[in-house]
Amino acid sequence: MSDAEFLAAFEAGSLDPASFHHRDHVRAAWLCLRGADALLALTRFAGGLRRFAAAAGKPGLYHETVTWAFVLLIRERMARGPAGEGFDEFATRNPDLLAWQPSVLGRYYREETLASDLARAVFLLPDRLDGTP
Repeated sequence: MSDAEFLAAFEAGSLDPASFHHRDHVRAAWLCLRGADALLALTRFAGGLRRFAAAAGKPGLYHETVTWAFVLLIRERMARGPAGEGFDEFATRNPDLLAWQPSVLGRYYREETLASDLARAVFLLPDRLDGTP
């Protein structure tokens, strides 16, 4: 599936939820960020993720802190990378972003923070600033 087709299917909520894994989340965020203002891309991706979860019958799965933190990390890594890099090259250069367990967010957040209802509802700033998991 081309990038345009993938992003359109994601935003329409028509991808198969059983085959939409963490790497696909990262790809969708990367596509939203490519060539876009970070805040617009964040809004686009978060909205798409909410619609996707609702279409899959699981609207409660959306987690704002995880979503925003990953989008911001992906944006930073894109800015540090070479111009014109494709997703496969980005993924190869950033394997920690593609691992769900353990998650790269463990460097920035305590487990109990990410497990909280507050973190699910609103973006929380990192509470583990020393970078140790």
